[in-house]
Amino acid sequence: MAVFTEVTEHDAQALLNTLGLGALRGLRGIQGGIENTNYFVDSERGQHVLTLFERLSFAQLPFYLHLMQHLARRGIPVPDPAADAEGSILHRVNGKPAALVNRLRGASELSPGPAHCAAVGAMLARMHLAGRDYERHQPNLRGLPWWNETAPVVMPHLEPEQAALLQSELAYQNHVAASAAYAALPRGPVHADLFRDNVMFEQLPGQAPVLTGFFDFYFAGVDTWLFDIAVCLNDWCIHLADGQADGERHAAFLDAYGAERALTGAERELLPAMLRAGALRFWISRLWDFHLPREAALLTPHDPGHFERVLRARATRFAPAFA
Repeated sequence: MAVFTEVTEHDAQALLNTLGLGALRGLRGIQGGIENTNYFVDSERGQHVLTLFERLSFAQLPFYLHLMQHLARRGIPVPDPAADAEGSILHRVNGKPAALVNRLRGASELSPGPAHCAAVGAMLARMHLAGRDYERHQPNLRGLPWWNETAPVVMPHLEPEQAALLQSELAYQNHVAASAAYAALPRGPVHADLFRDNVMFEQLPGQAPVLTGFFDFYFAGVDTWLFDIAVCLNDWCIHLADGQADGERHAAFLDAYGAERALTGAERELLPAMLRAGALRFWISRLWDFHLPREAALLTPHDPGHFERVLRARATRFAPAFA
């Protein structure tokens, strides 16, 4: 979330009028993230988040927006896109595709404990199950084909040791993706970016944290559910300082997920490989954003070194896990 395209109060009010949400009460750009323009919008009818999509097209966006609507109707706490009088949930602001969703309660937990990880694991499993009958299909646009295309673009910016790691891990992941075990993995809509800052909690004194929502579905796609799990484990259940796994949080997440949906044999076999895949995906994307940045009013690229450390930790620990 950043500000690439300026939105005026007049622009915001025009959209609110289209959606029947009353007068504008407040408009504020959101800092953080690197993909889209985001604003908090307060109206007579509530609090919202406005997103202008900087990379995704009008043709691609219905998959994401209708997935959120689908999950919301099945009781998963996700932002529900606002519709106009004709029922359309994809809009246009300043020539860009746009959506307005309800703002979730609570706040992100950036220093999660086992209870937070368990809550995320359980809800992720419920989300996967709720998405089984979603009829639209779009691949994970940041999946293996994108890694293969983007690695040569970032390679010239790397030190020799980093380039060797990127090349060897990419070869390994192509090998895994061609295996029978990988073909057997359960698939469906995945969030693919469910980091700590994309989940909301409410915390009352003396009570366990309550998960109030998943948001920012704009990297979602149809992929293996195991990849979604691995992305979460690589963020929620590691030590940020060195990228090493936290065993207690890791176990809490997987136990809670498994209580809602048991992992298959293929998933248990390939979890180590997918942990490496998740780290590789975000190392490549952060290298790309860091070395080939776009202009944005509030843009701060993420440190690519973080996921290099995570990948090295995963690859060192799990090197013999798949042959």
